[in-house]
This record gives sequence, structure tokens and C-alpha cells, in this order.
Amino acid sequence: MLRVLVIDQNRKRAEIVEAALRADPDVDVQIAAVSSGQLLPLLRQAAPDVLIVDLDLPDRDTIEQLRIANREFARPVVLFVDESDTEAMRTAVSAGVSAYVVDGLQPRRVKAVLEVAVARFQEFERLRRELDLARTSLAERKLIDRAKGILMRARGMNEEDAYNLLRSKAMKDQKKVAEIAQSVITASELLK
Repeated sequence: MLRVLVIDQNRKRAEIVEAALRADPDVDVQIAAVSSGQLLPLLRQAAPDVLIVDLDLPDRDTIEQLRIANREFARPVVLFVDESDTEAMRTAVSAGVSAYVVDGLQPRRVKAVLEVAVARFQEFERLRRELDLARTSLAERKLIDRAKGILMRARGMNEEDAYNLLRSKAMKDQKKVAEIAQSVITASELLK
């Protein structure tokens, strides 16, 4: 079940969104009319899977609350606004808003916009995980290369033998090669 929290000061607009989503039995919709200062505590308490915010024009406080919420617990965010503002749109997207829809609150479009926002969010999260993995792998590769260099100089070994030594120690200690490499580097720094 997809838990959707709709934030809107205008009850009539919120009911349009609710009606559009209630048709789907796999969606649980909650509505809240809170000010920007109450947004973060509400998100922490409700912990929705998706957040829909409907505003006349997003203010700086609301965008900042969304930015903080996105850092704490990333989730798809759909922002419906009545007035277009390029700077507000850019700020909202940088704060983690998945879909920014101007003057588009039409019941037949709400579900499609929600689905696109969720898909876009999932793709972004997949890319972020891949980037984090690549960064970690690169950092580990640098540690291993540095440790190999230390072993090659200290023991007069070639690169392959240095790597095999690190690898066999890692297997023996049931650790990652990068952890053993860090130990070699730390020990080397203590001996300087």
C-alpha cells in the first residue's frame, strides 16, 4: 500500500487530489493543512511514501522544510503550484522535489503525475546508489594501490605479489582487502 500525504491549506484543492487517488485501492491518502513550520514534524510523524504539496506559490520556508525532510528520509515529492516562478522551481527541484506542476491540478492528471514522480525518484535513487558504490570502489582501489606500493618498497615485491599478500591476509582475517590495505597504510605511517 502506497501511503500518500497531501499538504494543502485549501481543503477544496486537497479533496480534488484525494478523490483522484482514492480510486486506487493500493493508495492510502491522508490530508493535512499545515503551515510550513509544521511540515517537518508532520512528515516525521506520518512517514508517508509520497508527499503531495499543493500551494499557490512555494515559499522559502516550505522549500527549506522539504530540503531537510529529503535529507532525513528521501521520498518522492510532488509540488502543485498555481503560479509559475522559475527560481522557485529550481530551488524546489534542488530540494528534492520530483515533480513540479504549474497550474495543473486536474483530477485526471493527478495519478499520472504521481506515478511519474515515483518513477523519477526511484531512478534518481538508483543512480545515487550507483554513484555511491563507484565512489566507494574508487576510494578502496586507491587504498589498495597505496598499500601495494608500501609493500612493494618495504619487501621488494612486485605488484601482483603485493596484492596477493593483501588478499590472502584479508581472507585469513575475514575482512575486505581495503580494510587490510588501510591497516598497512596506518602501520606504515606509525613507522615514519
